Amino acid sequence: MTHDPSLTIFFDGYCPLCSIEMNKLKQLDKQQNIKFVDIQEPSFSVDYPHLDWQTLDDRIHGYLADGSMISGLDVTYLAWKLVGKGWVYAPLRWPVIRWFADIGYNIFAKYRHQLSYLLTGKKRCVPCETKGEKFDV
Repeated sequence: MTHDPSLTIFFDGYCPLCSIEMNKLKQLDKQQNIKFVDIQEPSFSVDYPHLDWQTLDDRIHGYLADGSMISGLDVTYLAWKLVGKGWVYAPLRWPVIRWFADIGYNIFAKYRHQLSYLLTGKKRCVPCETKGEKFDV
């Protein structure tokens, strides 16, 4: 990466749905504005000893360039905005909708493995493969 990313995403690489989304974001991130960090990688605890793994596993988190941490749909919206597709998630950040969307996301995050099984046939994978390729960060 030739510059500091605007966003560092911490994601669960053992979650099929998470891996599919990260693969798509990486394909679209032509400007390399996003750094992808799989919290399942053995180097995670060495590279980020100050972060709580369980907290990051419970829901998606991201570091902004200024060092502040965001989570949930704020991460999702910003990531897609950085790749030019923010309009897809923008309504989920509108004031009234945001409250309901955040509740929905919390439910999704809690049950993502079961939902993943319904949608992909896999609850978890070690490591996840999408389209026949391991997620490569």
